[in-house]
Amino acid sequence: MGRYLITGGSGYFGSLLIEYLLSQGHECINIDIYPQTFSHQLLKSFEIDIRNYSKLKEIFLSEGPFDCVFHVAALLAHSVKDKKSLIETNVNGTENVARLCAELNIKNLVFTSSNCLWARPFGRPVTEDDQPEPVEVYGLSKLQAEQVLFKYANKINSAILRVPTIISSGRLGLLAILFEFIEENKIIWIVGNGQNRYQFIYGPDLARAALLSSTIKETRIYNVGSDEVKSLKEIYQYVIDKAGSKARIKSLPRGPALLAMKLAHLLGVSPLGPYHYRMIAESFEFETLRIKRELGWQPTKSNEEMLFEAYQFYKDHKDEIKQRHKASAHRKAASMGVIKLIKWLS
Repeated sequence: MGRYLITGGSGYFGSLLIEYLLSQGHECINIDIYPQTFSHQLLKSFEIDIRNYSKLKEIFLSEGPFDCVFHVAALLAHSVKDKKSLIETNVNGTENVARLCAELNIKNLVFTSSNCLWARPFGRPVTEDDQPEPVEVYGLSKLQAEQVLFKYANKINSAILRVPTIISSGRLGLLAILFEFIEENKIIWIVGNGQNRYQFIYGPDLARAALLSSTIKETRIYNVGSDEVKSLKEIYQYVIDKAGSKARIKSLPRGPALLAMKLAHLLGVSPLGPYHYRMIAESFEFETLRIKRELGWQPTKSNEEMLFEAYQFYKDHKDEIKQRHKASAHRKAASMGVIKLIKWLS
């Protein structure tokens, strides 16, 4: 069985990845600024900031060698006010991890990148060869982190997984706002006619992709995402119907709605940043032929199925979720800000 180090293993996807690796019999070492919420005989967890090179090196030396490092740790733009710390964590932290892999002869690294590398519609699925064009600090940090890994390509093999929104049981963050509206039978406001198609990725499917890509022999970019993506309006309606909610979907005029979201962001009263308000009314989808062809990976759940699964988790655990404070951004509900007013009016 393998021995793996996971950065960010206390977060939403990091925890899911660790649980998957443990289920396969692998040993896991978790590094995170947050404590892990579960224990296992094959799991060790350390509360360390990946920006701290010396502390990071201590763990690499004391707990290694590792068959692969899964580098999941990252700060999100809507979860921090200090953009400098976001860049330091997402870029400098990646440099620290890659440098230690190179120095200690750890040949494989798997990195979770993002669809936030873009903020404009393509009119077609985005391929691995399309040039990124980030418009905000999180997307820029992910692009710079990818560039760090290519800098080390002659010493370590990095699988760069470009990932859309990850959804399965336990995913909260901004989605918790949507779930609260559905659970409380509020109006679900969409921008435009809601016919835009926006791809998700099922958390367990991403975990399988990460393990499948952990033994590649070069630095390679792979897109991952769901198949047969329906419109956002169809997906929301599926969850509303399956939940037995009385929530209704209504449209906002595209131009004024986007202008209002941009202004709310500039005033610091909205959790939605430039990426969200630029893409919320557009379509975005990754082409995933490369990972299917080269690694034999396939997605298993549709957008609507995974979103309902996440909603059901929220409904079943909402009282406990409200008490979460020291948790990563995706494992607690995002602050609504001005959206509270919209909820009241709904």
